[in-house]
Amino acid sequence: MAEVKKIMVAVDDSEFSHYALQWALNNLHLFGSDVSLVLFHAQPLAVFNSAATMGVTSPGLIETILHQQKQVSEEILARAKGICAKKNVIVETLSEIGDPKDAICDATEKLQIDLLITGSHGYGMLKRAFLGSVSNYCVQYAKCPVLVTRKPS
Repeated sequence: MAEVKKIMVAVDDSEFSHYALQWALNNLHLFGSDVSLVLFHAQPLAVFNSAATMGVTSPGLIETILHQQKQVSEEILARAKGICAKKNVIVETLSEIGDPKDAICDATEKLQIDLLITGSHGYGMLKRAFLGSVSNYCVQYAKCPVLVTRKPS
């Protein structure tokens, strides 16, 4: 019996992520018949962490923001799951709180992912230097092969 391959697609609310998911669904057959697809969304760390430690932000406000982040994450995963359902592909979904590049790499290791698929925003060298590149980070540090899709212009 063949071992099930686990493929993870990192999703967010961008057109680049949507393209990566579409690419994965259109090419899933390339990976064989025993494939498990995982959709992963990283909830960015809240920007109020430093203010909260200084007593500036109330616990109620922090709780509200965290709840809203969770709802956004659930909506992103639900939309992605719906896209998969239209292609009759059953998926597992997972969301973690943290810096997206670290959360994605940690999840690939924890879930023993065989292939990570992520989209590229196509930033130039200057923007990438200031904003960072999640896909570039994953190529360097994920414990599995990484396929980066680039949406055609």
